[in-house]
Amino acid sequence: MEANFWHQRWGKNEIAFHEKEANPLLVEHFKKLSLPDGARIFVPLCGKTLDISWLLTKGYRVVGAELSTIAIDQLFSQLGLEPKITKTGALDHYSAENIDIFVGDIFLLSKEWLGSVQAIYDRAALVALPEEMRDRYTNHILNLTNAAPQLLICYEYDQNSMEGPPFSVSNEEVNRHYNEKYDLNLIVSREVIGGLKGKCEAIENVWLLQTR
Repeated sequence: MEANFWHQRWGKNEIAFHEKEANPLLVEHFKKLSLPDGARIFVPLCGKTLDISWLLTKGYRVVGAELSTIAIDQLFSQLGLEPKITKTGALDHYSAENIDIFVGDIFLLSKEWLGSVQAIYDRAALVALPEEMRDRYTNHILNLTNAAPQLLICYEYDQNSMEGPPFSVSNEEVNRHYNEKYDLNLIVSREVIGGLKGKCEAIENVWLLQTR
């Protein structure tokens, strides 16, 4: 998926993927990660998701990665925060109390810059990437975070019925990417009411990935 695709989507405000409230699956299941108060959560390809606000209000610290400057300017505006912006390699580092966002190509983010995280929340990253990029992404995430526990949300549907994103990521593929480092638990598997984007039948799967 070319960077220009996402820059154009944000530039034209074509962001139907952006939810207008915190994801109910996050709200219901995040506690299953059993994290301590103040844990630092990595949200890859975060956009301006309201999930970040929810995590902050629950006392967690958040570090995100996002390609679009537009998205992150809007995120900080939503949060009512004035970020400090510095350059970190090829990335822009937006920071404020309890939040750090790295803006640019996630593959240029190093574990030294990211810092320690206690968990990953991936609702919109793995499913945003075409199949040919997902091996690279998952390997990068494992290296960045030392295989921190994850709450992972994926869609599964007939990819021939609709072009992504979001792309279909099968349970078999999740296992292939992550079963070497994690104990995988499929905690929710439910039909997407009305179909994905109203176009095709789909299943939404929620995974709890616990470090071995």
